[in-house]
Amino acid sequence: MSLSARLDRLPLSKPHYALLLIGGLGYTFDGMDSAIVAFLMPDVRHVFALSSGQLGLVASAAPFGFLFGAFFAGYLGDKLGRKKVMMYSLALYAVASLVAASAWNFEVFLIARILAGAGAGAESAIIAPFLSEFVPRHRRGWFIGALSGFFSFGFVAAALIGRFIVPEIPQGWRWAQVITFLPIVMLLWWRRSLPESPRYLQNLGKAGEAEHVVARFEQRVLDATGSALPTPDPHHAEEPAPVKFSLGKAIAFLWGPRMWRITAVTWLIWFVITFSYYGFFSWIPTLLISKGLTVTSSFTFSLYIYLAQIPGYFSAAWLNEKLDRKFTIAIYLVGSAVSAFWLSAMTDTLWITVAGIALSFFLNGTYAGVYAYTPEVYPTWLRATGVGLSSSFGRVGSITAPLIIGVFATQWGFAGVFGMTTAVLAAGVICTLLFAVRTAGRSLEDITAQEIIGKEKPAEYPAAH
Repeated sequence: MSLSARLDRLPLSKPHYALLLIGGLGYTFDGMDSAIVAFLMPDVRHVFALSSGQLGLVASAAPFGFLFGAFFAGYLGDKLGRKKVMMYSLALYAVASLVAASAWNFEVFLIARILAGAGAGAESAIIAPFLSEFVPRHRRGWFIGALSGFFSFGFVAAALIGRFIVPEIPQGWRWAQVITFLPIVMLLWWRRSLPESPRYLQNLGKAGEAEHVVARFEQRVLDATGSALPTPDPHHAEEPAPVKFSLGKAIAFLWGPRMWRITAVTWLIWFVITFSYYGFFSWIPTLLISKGLTVTSSFTFSLYIYLAQIPGYFSAAWLNEKLDRKFTIAIYLVGSAVSAFWLSAMTDTLWITVAGIALSFFLNGTYAGVYAYTPEVYPTWLRATGVGLSSSFGRVGSITAPLIIGVFATQWGFAGVFGMTTAVLAAGVICTLLFAVRTAGRSLEDITAQEIIGKEKPAEYPAAH
């Protein structure tokens, strides 16, 4: 009986939800770090006497670090272990946030923000593939979509900090970053009890350790439910043989004849959503101020917009199982494009905010589909690397968006910024519908066997141990 078949037959119960909470809290802090910079920018600009170009660097610093953090974390997660990378990345983020809070000049602040972004990027890239390897196939889309929903709690927390801490107390921009640091120490303590992924262990050839993890997890589910466990599916696809690889070989495989289309469309979706998302959320307080709002009013409107993330994420998580991930992604990209076009046509601050709420709802719903979809389309030996590289490529969009939008806002105005965003989102819809694969209700091993290896070409995997 395969270990993956035993995991896939388990009903969702308390042990799964514990993993969801511990992993989700990491995403909460990642979201908080992503969002807090928008509320720090007005004070940071004043304290360090920054030009518009330097302010653009502040907005792009964390995404720049995120790119490298995601890139290396995925590969290291496949080579060294998911759990180890999760722990070290969170520690890096915590320390860097504290340094940024105490920065005495612009250069120190900028470097610390880059390092904090690297920690957050590594954290973000590793949690979804880690948890996807524990969750039964019939609830995986909802579970990973709900996991990504924890980002929204971080954004809302950042907006509350931005509204009630940053403008209200002396050195509020520094205390805001201290607040993002403190809870992480507790989360690091909780994560010490996490098991390593049994699918990862099995790919290393550590079958005994993998069996131990699965047996303990089964017992915890049995204790939580008080009912006999379902019988594993006898037709469940078997786990592939262990695979040894280098980063170069992994990249060559991703762009090889069996994977290039999956890789291309996944990377494109990540770029489209991340460009639109960070372009919007990095600049929305500043753009609202340019429309005549005060700083405090701008932050209040931003809070409403961030609150819309919560139903956006969790409605899409529900649709992940009902419609399939690719259709969830496409529907929410369409909603994002319509909302961005609506936003570009508005001049009244109230309607700008309403359109912004709609855009926030759909953009974040798209992420719930993307985070569920991406770990599913890569094999176990390459899952964290594939997610990391996809997320890393998406961060090219998060780096360029604040800079490009800063230029476009000057030359084209508010309408031009979000008109451009509409076009980018529309391109993402077309590619998703045409080229993304269906994954709902399928085991990770079945997706690998049918969509990647192919029955006729198993030799295209790198050499096994």
